[in-house]
Amino acid sequence: MKLDEAKKIIADEGLHRVNWYDEENLRENQVGIRLDNGEWIIYVTDERASVVLGSISKFSSIEDALDVLIRKARYGKKIFG
Repeated sequence: MKLDEAKKIIADEGLHRVNWYDEENLRENQVGIRLDNGEWIIYVTDERASVVLGSISKFSSIEDALDVLIRKARYGKKIFG
């Protein structure tokens, strides 16, 4: 998935619990993406706004990372609204 496609899905589907590249402080039940040493990292936060260690996924391709980000954001919307 391309970046512009991911952003359109997020806007169209109201996936508001996404944190792009740590642009905001971590909040509870959020899905985030960050770039670290050439790897895209997808993570989920818990009810205390802490990154759940078991949720961390690393990707060498942004397309693969965005696929997972969208999937986790959709799931989070089902659970947390």
